[in-house]
Parts: sequence; structure tokens; C-alpha cells
Amino acid sequence: MASTPKSNGSQQGSAHNGQTVDSNLLTSLEWRSIGPYRGGRVVAVAGDPSHYHTFYFGSTGGGVWKTTDGGLFWENVSDGYFRRASVGGIAVAPSDPNVIYVGMGEATIRGNVSHGDGVYKSTDAGKTWTHLGLDDTRNIGKVRVHPSDPNLVYVAALGHAHGPNEQRGLFRSRDGGKTWDRILYVNENVGIHDLSMDPNNPRILYAAAWAARRNPYQLISGGEGCGLYKSTDGGDTWQEITRNKGLPTGPVGKIGVAVSPARTDRVYAIVESKDSAVYRSDDGGDTWERLADDHDLSGRPWYYQHIIADPQDPNTLWVLNVRCYRSIDGGRTFPISLPASSITSPPITRHPFASMAPSRTTARSACPAAPTRLLLYKPT
Repeated sequence: MASTPKSNGSQQGSAHNGQTVDSNLLTSLEWRSIGPYRGGRVVAVAGDPSHYHTFYFGSTGGGVWKTTDGGLFWENVSDGYFRRASVGGIAVAPSDPNVIYVGMGEATIRGNVSHGDGVYKSTDAGKTWTHLGLDDTRNIGKVRVHPSDPNLVYVAALGHAHGPNEQRGLFRSRDGGKTWDRILYVNENVGIHDLSMDPNNPRILYAAAWAARRNPYQLISGGEGCGLYKSTDGGDTWQEITRNKGLPTGPVGKIGVAVSPARTDRVYAIVESKDSAVYRSDDGGDTWERLADDHDLSGRPWYYQHIIADPQDPNTLWVLNVRCYRSIDGGRTFPISLPASSITSPPITRHPFASMAPSRTTARSACPAAPTRLLLYKPT
């Protein structure tokens, strides 16, 4: 798009064909975006562990986009393949960055939430995609891939936002998505929205169960069935740890959970409850300590509740809400915050983290191979 000619006191401007044009004719023109129309909010981000400037994001209404130059240019890579536009989770296989899994339908269930149609997979870095089923999961919150096996993938499915359904919970595939087993299920009203895998021992998994219902006139969040679960055998068996020492004793709602890659057995959680707060365990979830309880960390918990542990520093973590918060003392205080209004183009900066996107601050992904990357994406 050409820029508006400067008048420099003259009423004439030059045109590319040598003719002149009255500059007054241009005063009513306004700049407008001519693309890419990325579909609004972003709740899913992933970085390529082998290529420093390659990232993917999934929007809530525009499919999957890819950049290979650190965010200066984005290209849609899902058009023509996806049947739905809303993306809830995305993961690049750490051992083979050509393999990408996408879970459809956001789990941040606003009043205008759009549902998805299961899982898609690419084996050529986003050039083509194949649908892998799980159609009726509707809203997927997280996708995780084993660090050394690109065929071992987990999908955390919240399920229908507006009513009960059976195809929800935590699903696992050992054959790259050809077949799926449901390995954690509470009931038809409770789904799994968050999942954290210990990169040092990928057999250890933490899953957050959430009971939520979006009606035309209300949102119901929390209560019976919500909780935190742990597996030490890759998901074959599970132990509920919601009532372990230090965690809230009353009803809980949405929980965000993150294992620290930098310290064995350190786990962070942000828990919606009567007194919402950030919690930390240093013994693999057996006991917990209640830390920061600033309301700004857990405002609108049904929409946010995202927590991310730094891949190299066990005391650094992020909480994503209306602002982007950072703690450098293990979750006791969050003195550093980034308001959504300060995020400008180009949407990439450097920071000791892997990749994440405030939607106004949602989305999450870690790339331990390049821990100085921080991807910020501000929605319209």
C-alpha cells in the first residue's frame, strides 16, 4: 500500500503515472488492515525446537499460522485442510519438528466460544494435514508430545462447553494418532483442560480436571469433579492429589499446572478456589505451599489460569492473565508484569523463556533448546 503524499504546503501531490492529484482528495482516506486475517484471539502457540525463528500459533477463528522469520511474516498453513477454524492446542514434536499436532476448539469458553472437530496432524512442518479423529471432543485445552517419540501424543479434552458428553478427558495415542485410548475420565460433565509433562521424566504427568458449563445467561465453573491428578507411568494409572497437604480444602475450580524442567519434583499450580492463589510443590505434588495470592493473578479464572515454568531457572515462572506476570522468587511475588497494551509489532521479543502468547495473555509452549525466545501475540 502506498503512503499518503505529503503536501508540504502544496495542494498537489504526485502520482506514479506522472500526473498530479489534489491532496485534499486524500484527507478522508483511512488506513485499514489488508491481512492476514488471523481470526482474533490466540490461545495456542508452539516453537520449533530446531529452528530458532520458526513458530506456530493457532487462533480461535482462523486456523494455524506459521512464521519462519521470528514473527515478521505469518502465513496460514491450515486453510484447505481444516474443517473448523478454532484451535485450542498445538504441539511440535521435540524429536521431529516436522510432526505437529493440533487440537481443535478453544477451552477458554467465552460466550462466543467456537467448537472444534478433534485433532489434526502434519508430518511436513505444516504443508499438509491429516484429520485424526476425536471429533466430538469439541474443546481441547492442551496437546503434549513425548520428547523422544513423535508418535506418543496426549490430548486434554474439555469436551462440550454447553452440555454433557462422553468424549472428554485425557486421550493418548501411541501410533501417531491412528488410534486413541482414553486414559483419564471423571464423568460426562468434567473434562481435562491442562496437562504438564516432566521433560526430565516424561512418564510423570500432571492433569487438571475442570467442570464448566457455558449457558446463554451464565457460566458455571468449578465444584464436584474438579481436581489435580498425577501419573508416574505415562498415563496408565492416576492418583488424585487435589487434597494433598497444602492445597485448598474447599471446592476448587479451574487449575493451571506446570512442572519445572529445571528442578526435579518442582511443580507449580494456580488454583481457582475461595482464596485463589499460586501453589508450589518441591516433592512431586505430595505437599504444597501457598504463595502469591494477588487477585490480578487469577482474575477471570475460567478464561485464564495459565502458568508456565521457565525451562532453565526453577525460580522463574509466568502467570498469564489480563497482564503477563513474572516471578523470579519461586512464585512468592510477581513484581514484573507486562500490560497487554504495551505489546506492539513486531510480535516477538527476547526473554528467558521459550514461547508464549498473551491473549491478552494466553497460550503456552516451552522449547528448552532455545530458552531465550518469548513470543508475544496481542489479539484484536
